[in-house]
Amino acid sequence: MEKVTEVEGRAYPFGMKNVDTDIIIPAHFLKTVTRDGLGEGAFEALRKDGDSVFDNPEFAGAPIVIAGDNFGCGSSREHAAWALLDMGVKAVIAPSFSDIFSGNAFKNGILTVALPQEAVDRLMEVAQTDSITIDLENQSVSTPFQDRWTFEIDPFRKNCLLEGLDEVGLTLQSDAVISAFEDRLRREQPWVASGTKAAA
Repeated sequence: MEKVTEVEGRAYPFGMKNVDTDIIIPAHFLKTVTRDGLGEGAFEALRKDGDSVFDNPEFAGAPIVIAGDNFGCGSSREHAAWALLDMGVKAVIAPSFSDIFSGNAFKNGILTVALPQEAVDRLMEVAQTDSITIDLENQSVSTPFQDRWTFEIDPFRKNCLLEGLDEVGLTLQSDAVISAFEDRLRREQPWVASGTKAAA
């Protein structure tokens, strides 16, 4: 997982409320066995009319989505986070998020920032013409016009994002402890370790 320290750039001024995971990535894309290419299917239903902010070349490749309340509700599909990541999205700002979506986003290195509706409204305005900066270390969102808001984030999640640690990375940090346990298990309880890597 890539480290997330600062996300800066244009933002999609999306703003829609109650966007469920089926809107983010339709169910027929869930048959894929790879994450590659899912960005092309992101927000497919909204893009059909050809007038979607996600098809506006002015915002192409924007690393931030500004959304409405309750973003990511509905089913728990992790493909929603994969699709956003494949689009190049590294952060989503909204008044609130579905807990499951927020967890999936975090596990894939996407920062979810909850801000009051007034702040989101202001960012929607700024996003039309200018970039936005999210500083994870200082837990702040700012604009070129001296707007600045702070946000809360779980300290564990913040550290994982700053260090680029997913679940595999966290496990590897304990490699020496795990190896020592397996050595001890092989010596003291070989019948338990039998047939496992520890018995080798």
